[in-house]
Amino acid sequence: MARKLDVVFSDIEPGSALRAALAMTPSDVIGLVSRSKLRGRGGAGFPTGIKWDTARRHEGAEKYIVCNADEGEPGTFKDKNILERQTAKVLEGMAIGAYAIGASEGFIYLRGEYKYLVSDLARKIGEMKSQNLIGPDICHEKGFCFDIHIKLGSGSYVCGEETALLESLESRRGEPRNKPPYPAESGFLGRPTVVNNVETLSFVPHILLNGADWFQQFGTEKSTGSKLFSVSGDCGKPGIYEFEFGITIRELLKEIEADAGTKAVQIGGASGFCACADDFDKPICFEGIPTGGSIIIFNKSRSMFRVLKNFVEFFQEESCGQCVPCREGCSRMLEGIEKFEKGKGSSKTINDLLELSETMSLASKCGFGQSVPNSFRTIASKFKDEILSAGEGELWQS
Repeated sequence: MARKLDVVFSDIEPGSALRAALAMTPSDVIGLVSRSKLRGRGGAGFPTGIKWDTARRHEGAEKYIVCNADEGEPGTFKDKNILERQTAKVLEGMAIGAYAIGASEGFIYLRGEYKYLVSDLARKIGEMKSQNLIGPDICHEKGFCFDIHIKLGSGSYVCGEETALLESLESRRGEPRNKPPYPAESGFLGRPTVVNNVETLSFVPHILLNGADWFQQFGTEKSTGSKLFSVSGDCGKPGIYEFEFGITIRELLKEIEADAGTKAVQIGGASGFCACADDFDKPICFEGIPTGGSIIIFNKSRSMFRVLKNFVEFFQEESCGQCVPCREGCSRMLEGIEKFEKGKGSSKTINDLLELSETMSLASKCGFGQSVPNSFRTIASKFKDEILSAGEGELWQS
């Protein structure tokens, strides 16, 4: 059984991990992070060491590190809590990353709805400057200077995608860029830029202090370490949990005291995977069911058609509209879903929408449009009868 852990919210001595990093070469720091097999905790799961190494090796006098705190996935609230309770650890993780890649400047891109955190973040940055943990000649290491700025987002969901975030950071409309080049090669202002999630950065100091082997003892072979889960919905104990990667859905449901009649579990937010009872013994990890951290529980009273429609309405509203497959695909998908409410939908409608989903996944420019069909595919395959009967006067419990 996967273990319940307390790594992210555990305290460490301020500056201890940074001093440990400065006692190593930048290449050795990257090597340690690589050996730990730390992967991005925002959902995509890209190896952190590879991203850092790419930026380190790429030529350029100016490099940047960005903390992606644009937490906009429905049902996710873990990063907000990390920033509230472990601010210094995230900032220290940024400083370690900056040393490793050769950056002298960093940004926290903060979700617009988290504006209330700006003053606390600025205060903590000031405190760390007074402690010589940020600023010129950090920890009296001549030549290592690093400063952090705060950029407030404008409320766009798509800016959680790293290249759209960088566009917004450059004061342009938040729209995804073509890749390649990737941000680690050409990011902010065309310079090598590492973009890491809040949770990812919070693990870095622990790895510096405890080592790669320590981190690898948790989780699975391909998904090392632990993961924070934002749990909400029909359960007795909603909140934030930290478990090893590899925990099964059934184990998680027991821990959070979910209703005995749990019908479905939405893993990874609106763009994630809808699991039903047949999936409850599957592990949550990158090689199993991946997640950025959102876990929403639905009991038997919930209409999965209404859940699906709510997700599609969200996507239709949040699409940046830049590429046709996503812009038109979201609108056409919502129109198709609404047919069932009017009693005009059929199995053919579902098949047509599945075909549309395939086109969106293959042709959309960024991860937003590519992931929009995830919830439709999984809900439509597991709860087809509920969708087909949506116009028959069902009740929705809110």
